[in-house]
Amino acid sequence: MDKIDRKILAELQFDGRLSVTELADRIGLSVSPCHRRVRALEQSGVIRGYRAHLDPGCLGFNFSALVFVTMREGDRQAVEAFENAMLDIPQVIQAQRLFGDPDYLLHVIARDLPAFQRLYDERLSALPGVQRLTSTLVMKSVVQDRPFLPL
Repeated sequence: MDKIDRKILAELQFDGRLSVTELADRIGLSVSPCHRRVRALEQSGVIRGYRAHLDPGCLGFNFSALVFVTMREGDRQAVEAFENAMLDIPQVIQAQRLFGDPDYLLHVIARDLPAFQRLYDERLSALPGVQRLTSTLVMKSVVQDRPFLPL
């Protein structure tokens, strides 16, 4: 990956809807080599896809919480059961397995506090293998969906 590839990645992260012509113009390359480079970045898996970033607040999801999950057991079956069950909860918009304690960090959105409480009581606490849930509320997002600019 060279400087031109990094420029391509930077531009596409800021605007994934750029046409190849616009992209080529922005990075100072002709269209054909720019197109080849984009295709190579896609085929190598560096560019995994393109999507729209939605604003949860505009869709009525104004409540955000971080939920820390401690598992009873850490064996493969318990982990698989938990992770598979969690995939069925669309309000979990990010889930990360951690080293140490707690075992998972979930970013959860809901319409409001009562909706989060129902989700917590009915779905999250019922996930298989959960020993303890601890949550904290998000006051505001300071950095969100920041483009990753490889050095």
